[in-house]
Amino acid sequence: MLDTSLEWYRVILKRNAGTLLPQASLPKGFSFEMFQAGDEESWAEIETSVLEFNSKEVALEYFTKNYLVYLNEVKLRTLFIKADDGEKIGTFTAWWRYTGIRRHPFVQWVAVKPRFQGLGLGKAIIAQGIRHMIDLEGDQIMYIPTSTWAYKAIKLYKWAGFELELYENAPGGYENQTVQALELIRDRI
Repeated sequence: MLDTSLEWYRVILKRNAGTLLPQASLPKGFSFEMFQAGDEESWAEIETSVLEFNSKEVALEYFTKNYLVYLNEVKLRTLFIKADDGEKIGTFTAWWRYTGIRRHPFVQWVAVKPRFQGLGLGKAIIAQGIRHMIDLEGDQIMYIPTSTWAYKAIKLYKWAGFELELYENAPGGYENQTVQALELIRDRI
């Protein structure tokens, strides 16, 4: 869950080519499944549950506008964790940002519903997602944007081989505020 008590700064993490792949598997009772038409509702529910959006409707509108216009790519790049009862409870998107100069592979929208956190599902979906992203893009530099509000996730991303990006001003066009963010979260990560 997000900690909105902190001042918000964007944090960029980077994984270099050749970094060892993280190893984690899903516990019993869960499986991975790729996005299928209609899964935008599940995506919106997951992202709203972790407070990325104020409502499922706002999340759905965002996803529809920014991702569903690339439906074939979404089907190829959005991964879910599904519980045995069929509920989708986690998501990972292997996306990109194009600056007109270069295409930057970006991990987007990693989340696990709060009531399923602490079971190793975050590690499992990130490990699977990174392997999937390498299958799609090759083993190259990839980034993940997050924020001071999501400082708890930074430990997980570091476990997966990502490091805080302190030098690039705007990878993928995202303003990099990692240096300013560290002043607030250094003792929390």
